[in-house]
Amino acid sequence: MAQPQVLLLTGYGINCEEETAYAFQACGAKTKIMHVNDLIAAPETLSDYQIFVVPGGFSYGDDTGSGNALANKMRHSLWSELMEFVAADHLVLGICNGFQVLVNLGLLPGGSDNRLGERRVALIANSSARYECRWVNLAAADSDTVFLRGVESLFLPVAHGEGRFFTTPETLAELQERRQIALRYVDNENRPAAGLFPFNPNGSLDDVAALCAAGGRIFGLMPHPERAFRMNHLPSWPEYSALNSDAEWQKDGPGRIIFANAVDYFS
Repeated sequence: MAQPQVLLLTGYGINCEEETAYAFQACGAKTKIMHVNDLIAAPETLSDYQIFVVPGGFSYGDDTGSGNALANKMRHSLWSELMEFVAADHLVLGICNGFQVLVNLGLLPGGSDNRLGERRVALIANSSARYECRWVNLAAADSDTVFLRGVESLFLPVAHGEGRFFTTPETLAELQERRQIALRYVDNENRPAAGLFPFNPNGSLDDVAALCAAGGRIFGLMPHPERAFRMNHLPSWPEYSALNSDAEWQKDGPGRIIFANAVDYFS
Protein backbone atom coordinates (compact mmCIF):
# COMPACT_ATOMS: atom_id res chain seq x y z
CA MET A 1 0.00 0.00 0.00
CA ALA A 2 1.68 3.17 -1.20
CA GLN A 3 -0.26 5.71 0.84
CA PRO A 4 -1.78 4.59 4.15
CA GLN A 5 -4.98 6.19 5.38
CA VAL A 6 -4.82 7.73 8.86
CA LEU A 7 -7.89 8.48 10.99
CA LEU A 8 -7.34 11.01 13.77
CA LEU A 9 -9.90 11.48 16.51
CA THR A 10 -11.06 14.93 17.64
CA GLY A 11 -13.65 16.46 19.95
CA TYR A 12 -14.24 17.42 23.59
CA GLY A 13 -10.85 18.95 24.34
CA ILE A 14 -8.52 17.05 21.98
CA ASN A 15 -6.31 19.84 20.65
CA CYS A 16 -3.30 18.35 18.84
CA GLU A 17 -5.08 16.75 15.89
CA GLU A 18 -4.01 19.33 13.28
CA GLU A 19 -0.30 19.11 14.13
CA THR A 20 -0.44 15.31 14.23
CA ALA A 21 -2.25 15.15 10.90
CA TYR A 22 0.39 17.44 9.38
CA ALA A 23 3.16 15.12 10.61
CA PHE A 24 1.56 12.11 8.94
CA GLN A 25 0.87 14.04 5.73
CA ALA A 26 4.48 15.21 5.56
CA CYS A 27 5.53 11.56 5.76
CA GLY A 28 3.32 10.58 2.84
CA ALA A 29 0.03 9.48 4.42
CA LYS A 30 -3.51 10.64 3.72
CA THR A 31 -5.33 11.85 6.83
CA LYS A 32 -8.87 12.40 8.03
CA ILE A 33 -9.77 14.19 11.26
CA MET A 34 -13.10 12.93 12.61
CA HIS A 35 -15.14 13.93 15.64
CA VAL A 36 -15.67 11.03 18.01
CA ASN A 37 -19.45 11.43 17.70
CA ASP A 38 -19.25 11.13 13.91
CA LEU A 39 -17.20 7.96 14.27
CA ILE A 40 -19.74 6.54 16.73
CA ALA A 41 -22.52 7.38 14.26
CA ALA A 42 -20.68 5.46 11.50
CA PRO A 43 -18.33 3.03 13.27
CA GLU A 44 -17.81 1.01 10.09
CA THR A 45 -15.72 3.99 8.88
CA LEU A 46 -12.82 2.75 10.98
CA SER A 47 -12.29 -0.20 8.65
CA ASP A 48 -11.41 2.20 5.81
CA TYR A 49 -8.16 3.19 7.55
CA GLN A 50 -4.84 1.56 8.36
CA ILE A 51 -3.70 3.84 11.21
CA PHE A 52 -5.90 5.09 14.06
CA VAL A 53 -4.66 7.95 16.21
CA VAL A 54 -5.88 9.43 19.49
CA PRO A 55 -3.98 12.76 19.66
CA GLY A 56 -2.98 14.80 22.67
CA GLY A 57 -5.10 17.32 24.50
CA PHE A 58 -7.43 17.38 27.47
CA SER A 59 -10.45 15.30 26.52
CA TYR A 60 -13.45 16.18 28.67
CA GLY A 61 -11.18 18.55 30.61
CA ASP A 62 -9.68 15.57 32.47
CA ASP A 63 -12.60 16.06 34.87
CA THR A 64 -13.01 12.33 35.60
CA GLY A 65 -9.31 11.54 35.27
CA SER A 66 -7.09 11.98 32.25
CA GLY A 67 -8.44 10.10 29.26
CA ASN A 68 -11.02 8.27 31.34
CA ALA A 69 -14.25 9.81 30.00
CA LEU A 70 -13.21 9.46 26.35
CA ALA A 71 -12.07 5.89 26.96
CA ASN A 72 -15.45 5.01 28.48
CA LYS A 73 -17.27 6.61 25.55
CA MET A 74 -15.21 4.59 23.10
CA ARG A 75 -15.55 1.37 25.10
CA HIS A 76 -19.34 1.58 25.16
CA SER A 77 -19.79 2.76 21.57
CA LEU A 78 -16.86 1.50 19.48
CA TRP A 79 -15.45 -1.56 21.22
CA SER A 80 -16.28 -4.23 18.66
CA GLU A 81 -14.98 -2.05 15.81
CA LEU A 82 -11.79 -1.31 17.74
CA MET A 83 -11.26 -5.02 18.37
CA GLU A 84 -11.67 -5.77 14.66
CA PHE A 85 -9.28 -2.95 13.82
CA VAL A 86 -6.46 -4.07 16.14
CA ALA A 87 -6.93 -7.72 15.12
CA ALA A 88 -6.05 -6.77 11.54
CA ASP A 89 -2.62 -5.63 10.38
CA HIS A 90 -3.26 -2.05 11.50
CA LEU A 91 -1.50 0.48 13.73
CA VAL A 92 -2.80 2.45 16.72
CA LEU A 93 -1.04 5.50 18.18
CA GLY A 94 -1.90 7.42 21.34
CA ILE A 95 -0.02 10.60 22.23
CA CYS A 96 -0.16 12.08 25.76
CA ASN A 97 -3.91 12.22 26.47
CA GLY A 98 -4.28 9.62 23.73
CA PHE A 99 -1.86 7.38 25.62
CA GLN A 100 -4.02 7.83 28.71
CA VAL A 101 -7.08 6.84 26.66
CA LEU A 102 -5.39 3.67 25.37
CA VAL A 103 -4.36 2.73 28.91
CA ASN A 104 -7.86 3.31 30.26
CA LEU A 105 -9.29 1.26 27.39
CA GLY A 106 -6.93 -1.60 28.17
CA LEU A 107 -5.46 -1.54 24.67
CA LEU A 108 -2.16 -0.88 26.41
CA PRO A 109 -0.39 -2.85 27.59
CA GLY A 110 -2.79 -5.51 26.32
CA GLY A 111 -1.04 -8.82 26.14
CA SER A 112 -0.74 -12.08 24.28
CA ASP A 113 -3.10 -13.79 26.74
CA ASN A 114 -6.32 -12.14 25.53
CA ARG A 115 -6.13 -9.36 28.11
CA LEU A 116 -7.14 -6.58 25.73
CA GLY A 117 -9.65 -4.39 27.52
CA GLU A 118 -8.30 -5.07 31.01
CA ARG A 119 -6.82 -1.99 32.68
CA ARG A 120 -3.56 -3.07 34.29
CA VAL A 121 -1.52 0.13 34.40
CA ALA A 122 -2.25 3.78 35.14
CA LEU A 123 -0.98 7.25 34.30
CA ILE A 124 -1.55 9.26 37.44
CA ALA A 125 -0.78 12.74 38.79
CA ASN A 126 2.81 13.90 38.42
CA SER A 127 4.97 13.56 41.53
CA SER A 128 5.54 17.31 41.39
CA ALA A 129 1.77 17.81 41.83
CA ARG A 130 1.79 20.29 38.96
CA TYR A 131 1.57 20.49 35.21
CA GLU A 132 4.98 19.87 33.63
CA CYS A 133 5.87 21.41 30.26
CA ARG A 134 9.50 20.75 29.36
CA TRP A 135 11.78 18.90 26.95
CA VAL A 136 13.07 15.49 27.95
CA ASN A 137 15.66 12.99 26.81
CA LEU A 138 14.44 9.50 25.99
CA ALA A 139 16.13 6.19 25.32
CA ALA A 140 14.50 3.46 23.27
CA ALA A 141 14.09 0.25 25.20
CA ASP A 142 14.34 -3.21 23.68
CA SER A 143 10.83 -3.47 22.25
CA ASP A 144 9.12 -4.69 19.09
CA THR A 145 7.19 -1.50 18.35
CA VAL A 146 6.89 -0.53 14.71
CA PHE A 147 6.99 3.17 15.60
CA LEU A 148 10.55 3.11 16.99
CA ARG A 149 12.41 1.12 14.35
CA GLY A 150 15.92 2.48 14.04
CA VAL A 151 15.52 4.73 17.11
CA GLU A 152 18.09 4.77 19.90
CA SER A 153 17.30 8.10 21.56
CA LEU A 154 14.91 11.04 21.22
CA PHE A 155 14.56 14.60 22.47
CA LEU A 156 10.86 15.48 22.77
CA PRO A 157 8.61 17.81 24.79
CA VAL A 158 6.15 16.73 27.46
CA ALA A 159 3.11 18.73 28.54
CA HIS A 160 0.92 16.97 31.09
CA GLY A 161 -0.30 16.95 34.66
CA GLU A 162 -0.98 13.21 34.87
CA GLY A 163 1.80 11.24 33.23
CA ARG A 164 3.27 9.19 36.06
CA PHE A 165 3.30 5.54 35.00
CA PHE A 166 2.26 3.18 37.77
CA THR A 167 1.44 -0.51 38.03
CA THR A 168 1.96 -3.54 40.24
CA PRO A 169 5.41 -5.15 40.58
CA GLU A 170 4.05 -8.26 38.85
CA THR A 171 2.75 -6.35 35.83
CA LEU A 172 5.95 -4.31 35.59
CA ALA A 173 8.02 -7.50 35.55
CA GLU A 174 5.72 -8.90 32.85
CA LEU A 175 6.10 -5.77 30.70
CA GLN A 176 9.87 -5.93 31.04
CA GLU A 177 9.96 -9.62 30.14
CA ARG A 178 7.65 -9.17 27.15
CA ARG A 179 9.59 -6.13 25.91
CA GLN A 180 6.55 -3.85 26.05
CA ILE A 181 8.33 -0.88 27.60
CA ALA A 182 9.20 1.22 24.55
CA LEU A 183 10.80 4.45 25.85
CA ARG A 184 12.36 5.49 29.14
CA TYR A 185 13.34 8.90 30.48
CA VAL A 186 17.11 9.44 30.71
CA ASP A 187 19.39 12.27 31.82
CA ASN A 188 21.50 14.52 29.63
CA GLU A 189 24.22 11.86 29.43
CA ASN A 190 21.73 9.18 28.34
CA ARG A 191 21.91 7.49 31.72
CA PRO A 192 18.74 6.19 33.41
CA ALA A 193 16.83 9.03 35.05
CA ALA A 194 16.26 6.78 38.08
CA GLY A 195 13.11 8.71 38.90
CA LEU A 196 14.98 11.98 39.41
CA PHE A 197 13.29 15.24 38.44
CA PRO A 198 13.49 16.95 35.96
CA PHE A 199 14.95 14.13 33.82
CA ASN A 200 11.97 12.00 34.76
CA PRO A 201 9.37 14.79 34.65
CA ASN A 202 6.53 12.98 36.38
CA GLY A 203 7.98 10.30 38.67
CA SER A 204 7.11 7.36 36.39
CA LEU A 205 7.90 3.93 37.74
CA ASP A 206 10.98 2.48 36.02
CA ASP A 207 11.26 5.80 34.10
CA VAL A 208 8.59 4.55 31.67
CA ALA A 209 7.61 7.11 29.00
CA ALA A 210 5.99 4.81 26.43
CA LEU A 211 4.47 1.35 26.05
CA CYS A 212 3.62 -0.93 23.19
CA ALA A 213 1.29 -3.90 22.99
CA ALA A 214 2.61 -7.34 22.19
CA GLY A 215 3.48 -7.37 18.50
CA GLY A 216 4.37 -3.67 18.51
CA ARG A 217 1.42 -2.32 16.50
CA ILE A 218 -0.26 -0.41 19.36
CA PHE A 219 1.95 2.34 20.79
CA GLY A 220 1.40 5.07 23.35
CA LEU A 221 3.76 7.73 24.67
CA MET A 222 3.51 10.72 26.98
CA PRO A 223 5.92 13.02 25.02
CA HIS A 224 4.69 14.85 21.92
CA PRO A 225 6.60 13.86 18.74
CA GLU A 226 4.41 16.14 16.59
CA ARG A 227 5.83 19.11 18.51
CA ALA A 228 9.36 18.15 17.50
CA PHE A 229 8.69 17.38 13.86
CA ARG A 230 10.97 20.11 12.46
CA MET A 231 14.31 21.28 13.77
CA ASN A 232 12.86 24.75 14.25
CA HIS A 233 10.47 23.30 16.82
CA LEU A 234 13.36 22.69 19.20
CA PRO A 235 14.02 25.10 22.10
CA SER A 236 17.56 25.79 20.85
CA TRP A 237 16.32 27.18 17.53
CA PRO A 238 17.55 30.80 18.04
CA GLU A 239 21.14 29.69 18.60
CA TYR A 240 20.99 27.00 15.94
CA SER A 241 19.43 29.27 13.31
CA ALA A 242 22.14 31.87 13.88
CA LEU A 243 24.77 29.27 13.02
CA ASN A 244 23.01 27.49 10.14
CA SER A 245 21.20 28.31 6.94
CA ASP A 246 17.42 28.37 6.70
CA ALA A 247 17.54 25.16 4.67
CA GLU A 248 19.52 23.41 7.39
CA TRP A 249 17.19 24.66 10.11
CA GLN A 250 14.09 23.43 8.26
CA LYS A 251 15.31 19.84 8.33
CA ASP A 252 13.50 17.00 10.06
CA GLY A 253 13.31 17.10 13.83
CA PRO A 254 13.64 14.14 16.20
CA GLY A 255 9.90 13.44 16.32
CA ARG A 256 9.52 12.76 12.60
CA ILE A 257 10.79 9.19 12.69
CA ILE A 258 7.81 7.99 14.72
CA PHE A 259 5.39 9.07 11.99
CA ALA A 260 7.69 8.00 9.17
CA ASN A 261 8.00 4.50 10.64
CA ALA A 262 4.23 4.17 10.82
CA VAL A 263 3.81 5.22 7.20
CA ASP A 264 6.72 3.05 6.02
CA TYR A 265 5.14 0.01 7.67
CA PHE A 266 2.56 -0.02 4.85
CA SER A 267 4.89 0.72 1.94
